Amino acid sequence: MTAAGTRDLTITEVRLTPILVADPPLLNTQGVHQPYTPRLIVEVVLADGTTGVGETYGDTKYLELARPFAELLVGRQAHDLNGLFTVADEVAVDRSRVVDQVDVGGLRGVQTADKLRLSVVSGFEVACLDAYGKALGLPVHALLGGKVRDAVEYSAYLFYKWADHPEGVKSEKDDWGAAVDPAGVVEQARRFTERYGFTSFKLKGGVFPPEEEIAAVRALAEAFPGHPLRLDPNGAWSVETSLKVADALADVLEYLEDPALGTAAMAEVAARLKGAARGASDGGGGRRAGVPLATNMCVTTFAEIKEAFTKDAVQVVLCDHHYWGGLRNTRELAAICRAFGVDVSMHSNTHLGISLAAMTHVASTVPGLHHACDSHYPWQSEDVLTERIAFEGGRVRVSDAPGLGVELDRDKLALLHRRWLDDDGTLRERDDAAAMRVADPDWVTPAVPRW
Repeated sequence: MTAAGTRDLTITEVRLTPILVADPPLLNTQGVHQPYTPRLIVEVVLADGTTGVGETYGDTKYLELARPFAELLVGRQAHDLNGLFTVADEVAVDRSRVVDQVDVGGLRGVQTADKLRLSVVSGFEVACLDAYGKALGLPVHALLGGKVRDAVEYSAYLFYKWADHPEGVKSEKDDWGAAVDPAGVVEQARRFTERYGFTSFKLKGGVFPPEEEIAAVRALAEAFPGHPLRLDPNGAWSVETSLKVADALADVLEYLEDPALGTAAMAEVAARLKGAARGASDGGGGRRAGVPLATNMCVTTFAEIKEAFTKDAVQVVLCDHHYWGGLRNTRELAAICRAFGVDVSMHSNTHLGISLAAMTHVASTVPGLHHACDSHYPWQSEDVLTERIAFEGGRVRVSDAPGLGVELDRDKLALLHRRWLDDDGTLRERDDAAAMRVADPDWVTPAVPRW
């Protein structure tokens, strides 16, 4: 007998498969997505052959940690999830890739050793939970305490976008077309609605001058009256610009995400918005509420919570289990947010179906999830699963099958791994600025605030 019954949960093998996945030419303040982005697929194999899968970032700095981590996991128990963090502490981090800071307060591009380790741990934790659930015949959400909703709502993730990657660049074609003005953004939103049934919309901003992005959000509000709208410029604006945009869109924004860079700037924006709201009328004799601020940049580890929450810098934390070290840490974050009266939802970066399944399981267990979660998944034309995860009415049904409820397609995995092996190394690191320089050789990542 073992701690989990008659099943032997000993990890006998860990397989790591780095892949390159097609990505459209999506624009952001740092540049444009490369034609392919690196991801890492983690497989944890138990003594009886049960296999669990996980997914995380695949850049070289993550692989350098994942490989020794995988070796240290062999012989351990799949249910020893707390032990994953002990193992992570044993893995040396290349100090040239990180800075010696605990709390960086949302400074763009700063990667601490702690954050790097947590991103690696996340992939292994999801794989262990998947294997553990399969061994017990339980869905992952049951291992996290049980679901409180049967489906999780997601938001359409809109991007300014070129029709194609630059001429001469090898890439996969898509049928979304260009979106570089308000009309293009609205058309993109319509297609998201028609294909997936989304009822809320988030626009990645910080690409064009704020006046143009205000016009795009206004166009969305006119085309989809009453639907929740968000705008995220990735910290590209000054405090003053952030305030101007918030004021211009106060009547239509669900929240404004990371308008200014860092906790201190966000706190100033939040304080001034609240001060302005206290003296503003909603036109009906009442007070106008200030626009809430959301973040996935200045609160990405537990060490960053105290400053952000005590300064009231954010009202919505967009958690990301890849950042936070997995699904259980995501639940802990949600509990802390509830204690402080801060809302929680989910951030997304380029990801495949394994990560979407993991997001859906943990989101199903979080009480009071008032905002639709983000997901890049509709933008990814490729996956490593036997069956793509479906959105129905903008929602993903929570699987009750053992584990994550997904199955790895080994032929697809091999194809995407072959692409990684054939690459000369230029695409194995996510670099939106380098991708932009293909179209504009003079491009440099803009200093912030950009406007």
